[in-house]
Amino acid sequence: MRILIAEDEIELARGLKYLLERNKFSVDIVHDGEEALGRFGSSEYDVVVLDIMMPKKDGLEVLDCIRKGGSNVPVMMLTAKAEIEDRVAGLEAGADDYLPKPFASREFIARVKALSRRSGRYEDLLLTFGDLRLDCNRYELTCGGETVRLNNKEFQLAELFLRHPHFVFSANHLMDRIWGQDSNADINVVWTYIGFVRRKLKTIGSHVEIRTVRGAGYSLEEVRC
Repeated sequence: MRILIAEDEIELARGLKYLLERNKFSVDIVHDGEEALGRFGSSEYDVVVLDIMMPKKDGLEVLDCIRKGGSNVPVMMLTAKAEIEDRVAGLEAGADDYLPKPFASREFIARVKALSRRSGRYEDLLLTFGDLRLDCNRYELTCGGETVRLNNKEFQLAELFLRHPHFVFSANHLMDRIWGQDSNADINVVWTYIGFVRRKLKTIGSHVEIRTVRGAGYSLEEVRC
């Protein structure tokens, strides 16, 4: 799952990114409203977290642009403003949730997870394809009686493929979706992590594999015996 955080307090934004990545989210952070709109327009996100008090465009202006653009992406307003009028203004502008600062990290994570389930694309916590099952709570792949645990990027790759079997993802799409536009990693990291997931699929004896589609990318397929 991919999260966009727009927060002008740099240390807070980094802290939230760390928390979310520990919970197997892929996260991009920006520090002003114009950058938030630019990033939102160029990438696909499952949840957007907006601070209200940001330079260039505030969170309410960003939210208004997102909704006028026709997007129903779940949006959380994260702000020091805690008055009832401010909360109502955010919700009436199209926000799905409103969390005033300061807040507990566990509550923030729980609310983001709840919003991600509202998107409609991430309702299932157990994903299956062929003989393979992915537990999105435990980050485990299972085939028959064999189970293997996935790390952060492995889980994000497996989840994306299992939600879209047979779909061909280019390496660039995977790089943007899983590692994000701010990543300093080389594109070869995609091939490396696909190799990790492939080995784990073999470890549990699955007949599902990630195939290379020459000149196009990668797709999840079931091997027919």
